[in-house]
Order: sequence, then structure tokens, then C-alpha cells
Amino acid sequence: MALPETKESVTNRNPVVKAFGVARTFGSGASAVHALKGASLSVPHGRLVALKGRSGSGKTTLINLLGALDRPSEGSIYLEGTEITGLSDKARTLLRRSRLGLIFQSFALVPLMSAYENVEFGLRISGVPSTLRRERAEEALEFVGMTPRKSHRPFELSGGEQQRVAIARAIAHRPVLLLADEPTAELDSRMGLQVMKVFKDLVAQGNMTIVMTTHDPAIMEIVDHVYTLEDGQIVDEG
Repeated sequence: MALPETKESVTNRNPVVKAFGVARTFGSGASAVHALKGASLSVPHGRLVALKGRSGSGKTTLINLLGALDRPSEGSIYLEGTEITGLSDKARTLLRRSRLGLIFQSFALVPLMSAYENVEFGLRISGVPSTLRRERAEEALEFVGMTPRKSHRPFELSGGEQQRVAIARAIAHRPVLLLADEPTAELDSRMGLQVMKVFKDLVAQGNMTIVMTTHDPAIMEIVDHVYTLEDGQIVDEG
């Protein structure tokens, strides 16, 4: 992963991501659903941040907006000081491939590809030159502890191992921000803690910033910061 930065260099940089008054409405008129209602947050470099709240509170909607998978109905989002709210579909796709890493509940691995091939395929999609793809894929798999299992296909891996491959795929192109939507929801507590250890190591050793959604109280105890959402609004942070 990237070399450690000095405390001064991190402090002097813009927050990785900032959202100002972000709202998202689906539909219109009497049937409109207000998934977010003016949410604002700021995430500095080198932090592991959790978004918590009940189902329907707006967590996933906010993750999708921060990850440029969707556009807000109102408000602005900035990635390292650059507004991304009004980017075209093509520009948002390029942004996700180059500067963002995305992890979801479903591991979304290609069934007929090995762990290594899944990570290398992600690098191809990201446009990483062929001369770097093997090095980056091997490095990412080693970081998540999957080098001994890199030749195995998804059906030969446990749920926790599959999620670690998904994490390797998401970080191999060295994004500035990793976004994870309920990444431990389909795992038992032991495997979930293994994934969280990888996240903590990424923040501590890999200069990564991570924003994740969760409803697990145990996870909230080990993250750096928690935002609580209720009915589409951030009602508490700590």
C-alpha cells in the first residue's frame, strides 16, 4: 500500500469527503419518498467512520451519493475539495474507477474467476496498465491475508474470505475513499471482526479513509466516528 504520510501533510489537506445539505427524493407529489433531508458531514483523511440507523433511515442512500452512484436532489458533495455533484454519468464512472472503492453486502465476485483473477479484473476495469496489474493485485491480496487462497474460486472460500477478496478488489487501484454498505451483515461475528481488522489496518497502514454503514453495536465501539441517521437526517455524531 501507499507509504505513511506525516501528520502535518494529512492535517493540511482538505477532508476526503464533505456533504452539505444533501437531500434525495424519489418520486414526486403525494407518492414522493424523502430518503434524505439535508444531511451534512465531513470526513477527514485517515478515519474509519460509521453511519448507523434503522432500516430506511437513509444510510444506503447517503453511501450511494458519496460514492457517485447517484445524484442528490439538493445539496453538494465534495471529494478532496472538488465538487462532484454535477458531474456527468461518464465522469462519475471514471471517478469511481480511479478514486473510490465500493464494497457491498453481496460480495459480487465473478464465480468462474479465482480470487486473484477477480482482483486483477477490477484493475482492468479501472484502467490500470497491464504492467502494474499483477503487482497491485498481489499486493492487495497480501494486505487482506488472502495470498494463500488466491487461486481459489468464490465457491471454495468462506463468506469472510470472499469479503476479504472483495475488499482487495476495492483497494487494489488505491482509492482515496473506501465506501462499504453493511459489509459484515452476511457474516458471523468472528468473520465480521476479521473484516473490521482489515479495515482498521487499512486506515492505520494504508492511508485509507473508510465510510461504512452498520447496525452492529460491536462495530460502533471500534470505529473513529459515528453518524446517526433517523428519517433521512443526521441527528447525532460522536
